[in-house]
Amino acid sequence: MTRIGFAQGYSPKLNVREMAEWVRQADERGYELGFFSETIEVMRDSVSAMTAFALATKKINIGCTQIVRLRSPVIHGQTVATIDELSEGRFILAPGACTKTHAVWNSLEPDDPVVSLKEYITAIRRMVAGEKQIVWQGETIKLDRVELAWEPYRKEIPMWIAATSKTGLKVAGEIGDGVMLNAVTSPEYLKNAIRICKESCEAAGRDWSKFEIACIVVSSVEDTHEEAIEQIRWEVASKFDRIQIKFNAGQRIRVGDPHLNKEDFPKFIEAEEKGGKALLAKTLPESYVENLTASGTPEQVQARIEKYREAGVNLPVVRPAQPHQAQRLMDLFAPQ
Repeated sequence: MTRIGFAQGYSPKLNVREMAEWVRQADERGYELGFFSETIEVMRDSVSAMTAFALATKKINIGCTQIVRLRSPVIHGQTVATIDELSEGRFILAPGACTKTHAVWNSLEPDDPVVSLKEYITAIRRMVAGEKQIVWQGETIKLDRVELAWEPYRKEIPMWIAATSKTGLKVAGEIGDGVMLNAVTSPEYLKNAIRICKESCEAAGRDWSKFEIACIVVSSVEDTHEEAIEQIRWEVASKFDRIQIKFNAGQRIRVGDPHLNKEDFPKFIEAEEKGGKALLAKTLPESYVENLTASGTPEQVQARIEKYREAGVNLPVVRPAQPHQAQRLMDLFAPQ
């Protein structure tokens, strides 16, 4: 069976009940993963969403991005283990580094993103494994006789590290069970990103064949290619706004994405300052929208997803650009 996932969480137009209903349908249709993005752009809580997804489904794996440091390491470990228990062992965590922007937005003092990511992952794994009376002094966290006083459903919960930058990709290869690659990325970028993960994985003496490679592919399916492009502009624009452009677009260029031009960035910032995200979306060249998404007619979207598979993605996780596209996209890729 061809592997495929279905994602929610980025559109501000859907509430959690509606998202859970789509994941329930994905479960019935044979999708492998129902995924939720906890993002700075929308600010919805992933723990609540995962609870809704777990209760609405029976077989499908459920997963989400979670930025470390936004919850204490102990609370993070508790919620991860509890969601896995609630879903009866179907939970996958995609932890991501807390950047300076994340820290400021959440009233935290900035700290080393790589160190805190590694230490949180270590702490969560030790708690989920059922280790008792954990005493550990890290650089960014301290555990003093911490333990879960109940038996976790599983001793190991898969962690596919959410990564975009070279550094994040290296960390994913070094310590992750896999990687969850970012949306609004091209197959050319993904080839380079996967190579970085592989080199890091093998350098750490780990088995690359067991490393999971998933990617959120934001998808816009309409009767015409032109309409599909227009319906997805808003999400592509969100990756080039004044917040994301600082720590997102530049990192993609450094990994290697031939479709991004740093000389375009000042005019994107200027457009947002003059007319908000609506003008920014109109300012984006169509080539950006075309090359960083799966957009077009049903046949074009299917062909585009194959390009992501050819780049090395084992599990494409399609996410509709607009709520009205969800049913059509689900029907297009449903295994059953």
